[in-house]
Amino acid sequence: MPLPRLNGIIRALESGQHAFTTFLPPDAEAAVAVQASKYDGVVFEGEHNGWDIRVLRDCLQYLLNRAQIVKAGSVAPAVTPTVRIPPNGNEMNQFFAKQALDLGYYGIIWPHVSTVEEAYNAVAACRYPRLKNKPLYEPAGIRGDGPAQAARYWGVTQQEYYERADVWPLNPKGEIFVILMIEDTTGIANLDAMLKNVPGIGAVLIGEGDLSQELGVPRQYEHKAVLDAMAQVVATCKKHDVVVGHPHVGAANAERIIKEGYRYLMCAAPRSFATLEKARGLAGRQ
Repeated sequence: MPLPRLNGIIRALESGQHAFTTFLPPDAEAAVAVQASKYDGVVFEGEHNGWDIRVLRDCLQYLLNRAQIVKAGSVAPAVTPTVRIPPNGNEMNQFFAKQALDLGYYGIIWPHVSTVEEAYNAVAACRYPRLKNKPLYEPAGIRGDGPAQAARYWGVTQQEYYERADVWPLNPKGEIFVILMIEDTTGIANLDAMLKNVPGIGAVLIGEGDLSQELGVPRQYEHKAVLDAMAQVVATCKKHDVVVGHPHVGAANAERIIKEGYRYLMCAAPRSFATLEKARGLAGRQ
């Protein structure tokens, strides 16, 4: 019997639905708080927090709920864990992705990706090497082999892990979700070439905070210059049939964002689930 889909973010997207996630600090209490929610996934924030691999490992364990697993009849976590790593795209520190994936994380957000080379590196760092004559060779994988903890966390054998530990949608069986953050005008200018030349990008997430800084209107997210720049990203992603994400979905803008075509939606952290419930309703999900 084939394994069911383990990555809930991918499960939502490949079924034509919107995927809902949120940024949280890498903290055990935050993991416990979100594990009973209706989020499809969570992003533990490593770019603006200290990179503590032990805390990230603990967060994975606190996301698990034995009652949820028994009720669902699946080893997949109810809320899929992903992480935003510290380095900017041009720093190409692949080991951050490797460490997170080796723990069992299902996805990596790469901040500040601005060129084709940086996009290629991001996807390659999340893939194992294979021979050039094998299918789906590009982007050529550079991830080191050390999946024991990840296979245990996923609840699969090591060979099953190897079969599924590839990037989606390049590999339809893949459970690894690679997200590139476009956060500057250089990235916007190069996005068409990135999506044309680098297969395996799961989604593009707009970093409107840094983008607004460059445009001279810091954190003025409804400013015309910011909205126009974001619309360029949305149009390019639609052209290449790549999921586009919005990092600040709130009660006031959820309807507009969904209508504009964003499908990877980051709602407010769970002080309250009101924003998540409203956005899910607008997107046709209960």
